[in-house]
Amino acid sequence: MIGPGWFDRRDALRRLSEDPVDVLVVGGGITGAGCALDAASRGLRTGLVERDDFASGTSSKSSKLVHGGLRYLQQREIRLVYEALHERQRLTRNAPHLVKILPFLIPMFTGKDGVLNPKLSRALGTVMWMYDLTGGARIGKLHKRISVDEAMAHMPTLPRERLADSYLYYDAQADDARLTLALARTAAIEHGAAVANGTRLVELHKTSSGAVRGATVEADGERFDIACSTVVNAGGVWADDVRALDEGTHPDSIRPAKGIHITVPWELVRNDIAVVVPVPGDKRSVFVVPWGDFTYIGTTDTDYDGPLDDPECTLEDIDYLLRAINFSVDGKIGREDVTGTWAGLRPLVKRASSGRTADLSRRHAVGASASGVVTVTGGKLTTYREMAADAIDAVTKVLDDRVESIGSSRTKRLLIRGADGYETAAVGGDERAVHLASRHGGDARVLLAMIDKDPSLGEPLVAGLPYLKVEAVYAACYEMARSVDDVLSRRTRARILSRDAADDAAPQVARLIAPVLGLSAADQDAQVADYRARSSAERSPLEVLV
Repeated sequence: MIGPGWFDRRDALRRLSEDPVDVLVVGGGITGAGCALDAASRGLRTGLVERDDFASGTSSKSSKLVHGGLRYLQQREIRLVYEALHERQRLTRNAPHLVKILPFLIPMFTGKDGVLNPKLSRALGTVMWMYDLTGGARIGKLHKRISVDEAMAHMPTLPRERLADSYLYYDAQADDARLTLALARTAAIEHGAAVANGTRLVELHKTSSGAVRGATVEADGERFDIACSTVVNAGGVWADDVRALDEGTHPDSIRPAKGIHITVPWELVRNDIAVVVPVPGDKRSVFVVPWGDFTYIGTTDTDYDGPLDDPECTLEDIDYLLRAINFSVDGKIGREDVTGTWAGLRPLVKRASSGRTADLSRRHAVGASASGVVTVTGGKLTTYREMAADAIDAVTKVLDDRVESIGSSRTKRLLIRGADGYETAAVGGDERAVHLASRHGGDARVLLAMIDKDPSLGEPLVAGLPYLKVEAVYAACYEMARSVDDVLSRRTRARILSRDAADDAAPQVARLIAPVLGLSAADQDAQVADYRARSSAERSPLEVLV
């Protein structure tokens, strides 16, 4: 199992059923994919199982930012910010096709509900210098104070009469779902991990002394056993469910915090960079981030005690974000302008004295049970690599003398799939080649070759969005997409950008992936209906318009 492999689900399931692994990772989010890559790159025989699809939980529903977090400095989480900015630097080097430096504007408002009096302005300036010193300077860009005219040039819809000199600083942006997928593909293709989505953990098996020796999983309606020496629980908000299988009782250690985002047409905001705007009446701010012809706004941060699967964006959530953006623009953006929504749950670690979730630490925690199940919880997208390294360090202690010469983590300088050849693919190409390179890196050459063979695959996949038909076919062939939802929600981001256009494209997506996946006409209809039902559930809160 060690060495180059394939990213093929059928092959992975066969290998998992036949060959023992040193490490079985449960959970295919950013942390689980990172753990699989860290373990496999150390030479450990590695398997990963994901109940649904890669990044189908929290890891496709973040703010899509790779950042240190200015507000964590205000909470005195200096070490967290330092580590996150260090990881940001590594990601811009290891995954340049997916992680891009992005300027951020902090507009300074005066008047009622404005953020700025002279004392607060000086305090923010101090925080900005701390941000630079803790790691921002690594990318060669320091913050600066800019004039009202300069701020307006970046976002012409700002209310000039309330605007003062503002701040400009730098962080990074990434498509979270594609980053997660790239990690899983790197672990499998480059380092031989056996990785499978649509595979649910059912049971853990132990030796007479209580040590983990295997697991039962279910895939495609059938169950089989996987022999393993240790398990990494990277279940995110579902981590306690995995612990319950190991410990016999539900530990209730996770405090989910819900964060929602909304998407609106870019022309309503017209920001050419990301903007941080205050929420009137709250001590929080939200991001306003351009993404092609759209801008997304988020996030909220509230306690959540509902079902963990598919948390709902409520009208209260949506209006909270609309209140924030409408405070910071001339004009009115209403519920009817929202083209997409998404809600995710942060797996925060409970603290005895915790207050509101916005004040809880984003630091991660790693612990090993007596049986050899290593659980990693908390953390944030930016620090996934460090979380994974800590988790696999704990695995090496569990394995002890059973595996020789494991060594330390090798991922600090490990290129992510697509990084190699990215610059060649992106430079000098047409708009189509640049688009594909920005999502697939050096692998864009495969998609371009597919278009050369069948030019119809170069046509648009979803009206009004840059995705091409070839990306749906490639997703089914090479990215383990199994459904219309996989393609429109995570392999592309059509669902969260333009929900109605994605709905219209669903039958076409089904026809494109059907020959690869062996879908009958009835299967295609069922997948389209399932996708549209999910989309309708997201749309329903917005059907009550003001």
